[in-house]
Amino acid sequence: MTHTPPRPAGSLALIRTHGLKAGLEVLVNFVLPFVIFQLASASLGTVQALMTASAPPVLWSIVTFMRERKLDAISILVLAGIVLSLLAFAGGGGVKVLQLRENLVAGLVGLVFLGSAAIGRPLIYQLARAGTRRRAADKLAAFEALRDDPGFRRAMTGATLVWGLGLVATCAVNCALVFTLSIQQYLLASGPVSYATIGLLTAWTFWYVPRAKRQAEARQAAGSA
Repeated sequence: MTHTPPRPAGSLALIRTHGLKAGLEVLVNFVLPFVIFQLASASLGTVQALMTASAPPVLWSIVTFMRERKLDAISILVLAGIVLSLLAFAGGGGVKVLQLRENLVAGLVGLVFLGSAAIGRPLIYQLARAGTRRRAADKLAAFEALRDDPGFRRAMTGATLVWGLGLVATCAVNCALVFTLSIQQYLLASGPVSYATIGLLTAWTFWYVPRAKRQAEARQAAGSA
């Protein structure tokens, strides 16, 4: 007689923790903006309703960044989004202009990634270095020693280029959606496009960068031997 082994308690706790966070992300970034726009558009007008609907994601981003206090690719997007969203609140403008301003965040950050790769200072390396210093300062010297490895440098440059191209492509897709969808449809479609792109890029990076690091360490150990 066979039976299915019980799932580890740690896995269930992980699912509960991340499930709650994911649910809050969906609520704050997709459901609330859509509901607020639907309720406010009749009384406030399209522009004011769209600006009001963007308040929950902006406040969520500010609270999240202040609580976690960490610098990574997501934090850069969050900070840029906060700045441009506040400028959108202050500057006014038409509906299309307001929507395009929000999409420029991904495009601008993508250009920063591409520019850092072009000048030989790939941003992925800088972010990985900052993460190593924050999590395990005793391993920082070993990580910095890998920058002399040509393969590791190519991997960091390649990862930075992938992020840059991915974010620029996301900006282009969302800008196209601005002119092809209604505001209601856009509020429902643009978020999943952005989050799916960032999620895929993040998952790929968490696989690719440690793999490149292990390969560089193996080459370094072989050279020393």
